Amino acid sequence: MALKSFIHVHPDSHFPIQNLPYGAFKTHSTTLPRLGVAIGDYVLDLSEIAKSGLFNSPLLAGSDCFLQPTLNKFLAMGRPAWKEARDTLQKLLSSTEPALRDNMELRQKALVPMSEVEMVLPMEIGDYTDFFSSMHHAKNCGTIFVGPKNPIAPNWFRLPIAYHGRASSVVISGTDIIRPRGQGHPTGNSTPYFGPSLKLDFELEMGTVVGPGNELGKTIDVNEAADHIFGVVLMNDWSARDIQAWEYVPLGPFLGKSFGTTISPWIVTLDALQPFACDAPKQDPPPLPYLAEKTSKNYDIALEVQIKPSGQKDSSVVTRSNLKNLYWTLTQQLAHHTINGCNLRPGDLLGTGTISGPEPDSLGCLLELTWNGQKALSLNGTTRKFLEDGDEVIFTGCCKGDGYNVGFGTCTGKVVPPRD
Repeated sequence: MALKSFIHVHPDSHFPIQNLPYGAFKTHSTTLPRLGVAIGDYVLDLSEIAKSGLFNSPLLAGSDCFLQPTLNKFLAMGRPAWKEARDTLQKLLSSTEPALRDNMELRQKALVPMSEVEMVLPMEIGDYTDFFSSMHHAKNCGTIFVGPKNPIAPNWFRLPIAYHGRASSVVISGTDIIRPRGQGHPTGNSTPYFGPSLKLDFELEMGTVVGPGNELGKTIDVNEAADHIFGVVLMNDWSARDIQAWEYVPLGPFLGKSFGTTISPWIVTLDALQPFACDAPKQDPPPLPYLAEKTSKNYDIALEVQIKPSGQKDSSVVTRSNLKNLYWTLTQQLAHHTINGCNLRPGDLLGTGTISGPEPDSLGCLLELTWNGQKALSLNGTTRKFLEDGDEVIFTGCCKGDGYNVGFGTCTGKVVPPRD
């Protein structure tokens, strides 16, 4: 018999009892954020559940992890605590358990309509790393910039390529993105262009949220890496392609990326995603031993990008992709990050890099969709080569279960002009 909640959950909802993603929220009556899980059209306030004594399992009884303004303390407690919390919450929210269902006073305090909350960043992000793990994206970018003969550098098939991003500019869904200024390629013998980016782009990504980290100098075994991953979010790693193209030689992305990265407010746990695990692509050549997994898994998460052009009411779907297209898995990315002894910490964010598929409508950014501006993308009566001020980009992600969804909600951002 399928698990069912006493809370009414619409069949199309991303947040049934099988999901229970974690986030942080404020209401009009609170100043400090509180922690919650999504269930249907409600947020379950975990601070109220904790204060009522309903977290009575060995690792959570007496803990103040759900009385914090961020999830970091809970993230550091590791998978056994995460499992206890999930088991407790699924039991409390089930249709057969009276402890919350029949306690009207607690229900009134603990169940907050989503329409009444403001979502905030759910964790304090100490560090942010962005990978480059989609073979289709790597091949398309290489073809655009170096030609079709050898579009992917040989090292790409040997290790998960990445760069260190800027944690301070990671923002929650719904935050406006200010068009960055910077330098672009000179024309002929002129000085470099300076001004607002003329090639602003989105990047369809997902982000891994790190749980327990590792000590400086110690590594995380690839076959134990899943125990260091709390869950994943939708992520838009906005890119200024003209700024990036001029600055990236010889050290890579900097100002073309660091102006803004948007994440969805809900962290979907690996436990909720487990029913949607699928085989990862075969890696050829075989990875070095430290990256060789006993079981190499991705997750079947359908991803979609819509653009709502400035001044228009309707949005257009421009991309349909899937996390299962990743060449390097989330666990390989995390293990590789630590192989030199680098220490990860709870709340760190690891971006997958743009997730493109093999089909023309599965490309994960405008750089690919317009072939670096060579062809315009049709959007509901207008066209775009890159994003214009006022354009809104909307990501969604969802797994389809047997009669239920496990989803991420939306990850949105609107482009606004540079500030004076």
